Formats: sequence, structure tokens, C-alpha cells
Amino acid sequence: MALLKRGRPVLIGLIALCAAIELVLSLSDAGLLPPRLRALAYDYGGFWPGLLGNWKPNYPAQPYAMFVTYSVLHGGPAHLAVNMITLWSLGCAVLDRVGAWRFALLYGASILGGAAGFALLAPDLRPMVGASGALFGLAGGLIAWASLDRVTYRETLWPVIRAVLLLLGLNLVLWWAMHGMLAWQTHLGGFLAGALCALALDRRALGPEAS
Repeated sequence: MALLKRGRPVLIGLIALCAAIELVLSLSDAGLLPPRLRALAYDYGGFWPGLLGNWKPNYPAQPYAMFVTYSVLHGGPAHLAVNMITLWSLGCAVLDRVGAWRFALLYGASILGGAAGFALLAPDLRPMVGASGALFGLAGGLIAWASLDRVTYRETLWPVIRAVLLLLGLNLVLWWAMHGMLAWQTHLGGFLAGALCALALDRRALGPEAS
């Protein structure tokens, strides 16, 4: 609990950053700020697979910076709200286990892994934005730790398998509901990167709680 308490400012800061950016873009959409800020933000901060090929970037570092900047942009208030609620829930669980700096490493690795997954598996050149790659990385880390705990104490892995199946089913439902516009490649890349990073950061099994 002490780790969670000390690490909450990091989590709040991430949420505040994403919310502030979306607020500015939404105010622009509503005509209360200069127009087309959202399109400009996507042009400069979204993940564009074409920039890994022969597309000309808007600035020299864009093909590298987009591996991070895509994660603080969202497709609108609803997209932001779902992701930030999920970030708070998963982030608190990760912070409670490993603290702030390891949370930051796991979150960063998941962002990069999500971008790599999209870069390798995306079927076309459409851009990608959103924090969900990092969120699936946090989920991957928690599942990896749960697996470690259960193997250590010789408990059944069924709850872990069930969680993985639930995430898979969620992706299938969202992919269908969004008519194939879901960046599942980012989710997969983030999940795998998060799971591997989590095991590198904390290979200890949590002991049983005293009653």
C-alpha cells in the first residue's frame, strides 16, 4: 500500500497529460480554439506506418518520436475516458506491487511494444493513436506476475488463462463492433512487451497474506 501511495502522483500525472491534450483538441473541434488542432496533432503525433518507409516526415525526429507520442493522443472524449479509467485501475495494481519507477519502466516498454506490434502487423498505412497498447502492457504484466505467483505456490493457472481468454474475447468483440478499425496489433505488442518487462522487473512471488 505504501508503494501505491507514493506512486499515485505518477499515475495522476499521466492521466492529467492525456486529459489536457484531449481537452484542447475537443475545444478546437467545438470551435472554441483555433480549428483543425486535432488533425494537426494526429499529423505530428500519431503513429504513421508510412513514416517507416518512404514517407517524408513533418520533422526529422518524427519516425522515432511517434513510437511514444501516439500514446498521449486519443480519438475523442469517450476513447479517452475508457482508457483513463482502465489506466487508473491497472496502474494502481502495478504500483501496489512494484512502485513508481518500475511502473514507469513497464508503461514505457509497453508503449514501445505496442508501437512495434502495429508497425510489424498493421495491414495498411492508416494512423494509430491511443494509450491502449500501454494498458494491455500493464495487463500483461499483472498476468505474468499472477502466473509466477501461482506456479510458485502450486496453484491452478485457470484464473490466469481465464483472464487471457477474456482479453482475447474483448478484442474480438471490439474489432467486430468497430468494423475492423481496432488496432489489435498495438494491443498484442503492448501485452507481450509488458509481460516480458514485468518478469524482468520483478521475479519474486508474493507470499500468502497473514490472517
